[in-house]
Amino acid sequence: MSTKPFITDTFLLKNKFAEELYFNFAEKQPIIDYHNHLPPKEIAENRQFENITQVWIGGDHYKWRAMRTMGVNEKFITGDASDKEKFAAWAKTVPNTLRNPLFHWTHLELARYFDVYDLLSEKNADEVYENVSAQLQTPEKSVHGLLKMRNVETVCTTEDPIDTLEYHQTIKQNNIGIKVSTAFRPDKAILIDNEDYNSYIDKLGESAGIEINSYQDLQEALNKRIQFFHENGCRLCDHGLNNISFEMFTDSEINTIFETKRKGETLTPHQIEQFKTAILLFLGETYHSLGWVQQYHLGALRNNNARMLKVLGPDTGWDSIGDFGQAVNLSKFLNTLDSKDKLTKTIIYNLNPADNEIMATMIGNFNDGSVKGKVQFGSGWWFLDQKDGMEKQLNALSNMGLISTFVGMLTDSRSFLSFPRHEYFRRVLCNLLGNEIESGELPQDLDLVGKVVSDICYNNAKEYFTF
Repeated sequence: MSTKPFITDTFLLKNKFAEELYFNFAEKQPIIDYHNHLPPKEIAENRQFENITQVWIGGDHYKWRAMRTMGVNEKFITGDASDKEKFAAWAKTVPNTLRNPLFHWTHLELARYFDVYDLLSEKNADEVYENVSAQLQTPEKSVHGLLKMRNVETVCTTEDPIDTLEYHQTIKQNNIGIKVSTAFRPDKAILIDNEDYNSYIDKLGESAGIEINSYQDLQEALNKRIQFFHENGCRLCDHGLNNISFEMFTDSEINTIFETKRKGETLTPHQIEQFKTAILLFLGETYHSLGWVQQYHLGALRNNNARMLKVLGPDTGWDSIGDFGQAVNLSKFLNTLDSKDKLTKTIIYNLNPADNEIMATMIGNFNDGSVKGKVQFGSGWWFLDQKDGMEKQLNALSNMGLISTFVGMLTDSRSFLSFPRHEYFRRVLCNLLGNEIESGELPQDLDLVGKVVSDICYNNAKEYFTF
C-alpha cells in the first residue's frame, strides 16, 4: 500500500494564503546565514564527505541526545563504531522522534539534498546510507555544492580571537561564489572564573604579540585581535553567556582583579561580576567604533552532566535551558553603552521562552530611530529553533515590537545539511501569517503581507549586515 510522501510542496502550509506567501515571497529568497559554527577549513578545502554520517551525525548533539534517550550505547554515537553502524543507530532512532523537530529536519534534509522522500527507519537504513553516501561523493555535492543547492549567499562562521583566520583568507582568495565571513567570539577572555583562564590569556598574548600582565595589556591584546579580524572582513561579534553581568566597578578594582587572577589566587563572586562587566563594556564600545553588529546568546545552562563532561568534553549534548535573571542587568548594560551613544547594532537571543516578552520589550528601550531595527530580538535558537519556539518568538516580537524589521533566521549549526532550517522557518512564518489572513486578522493584501515576508526572509538582513 503506497502512502502519501511526508515532505510535500505544502508541508506546514495550511491554507492558500500561506501557500501564496511562501511560493511567491519566501521560497526563492537567497539565504544570509549570519551565525553558525561551520568549520571554515572544510569550506576552504571544499570537503568531499565520504558518507552521510560524516556530514550529518558527527558533531550534531541534537541527534546524540535523542539516541541516548533511546538507550543507544555511546559507542554508536561518539565512539569507535563504524560510520555505517552509527547511521544505522540513528535510522533506528528516527521513528521515535515523532513530534520532536528532528523528525521534520531529518526528512526535510533528506528530501532537499538527496531526493529521498521515504521515512527513514532501520528497515531502509542500508539503502539510504548507500544511496546518499554515493551522492555525496559526486562533485556537485561537495561542501560548495551543498551550500549552492540551498541558494546560500552568505555564511558567517564563529571564531575565537586567537584564530589565524587562514582558512577565511584562502576562501577569499579562491572566490568560491559564496560570501564567507566570521564573527569574533571572545568569551574565553571574559569568563575569568574558568579554571583554564590563565592558560588561555597566555595564548591570546602570543596571538597578539604581547605579554599580558595587566588589564591594560588584555585590552591592548583584544584590540589587536579585533583589528586583525576587521582587516579580514569581520563585522560581527558573538557572545554565548548565561546572562549579562553588571556590577559597578573602578578601573583600579579591575586592575587588581586581573592581577589577582594572573597570580592564581581566588576571586570573590562580586569581583568576577565586576570584571565581566568591565570587559563587556570595553568590548561593546570597541564594536561600536568599528560599526560591528554585536550578538548575545543568553540563557543556556551548560555542562550539567559532570561525569560525561569529563569523558567527552563540552558541546557534546549535556546542556539545557537556564532560568537566569536577565532583565535588570541587560537593561543596565545596554543603557550604559547608549548613554555614551556607543551602542552598536545589537541582536539578543533568548533561550528561555519564559523570557520572550522581556527580550521583546527590552529591545524597544534602545531602538533610538538611528537605524531600522537597530536592536533586535533574535530568532529562536538551540532548543527553541523549532515550530513552537519560532511561533512564540514571532508572536512576542509582533505583540511588543515590529516584526516587519526582524532580520530573520539563522542555522547556528555545525552541519552543512542544516540550511533547510531556513525553509522550515519560512514555512512557519508564512503559515502563521496565512492563517491570520484567512481568519480576517490580517488583510487579504498579499503584496502588503508578502513584502513583510520577503523583508524578514532576506531584505532586512541584507540591509542590516555589512559583510
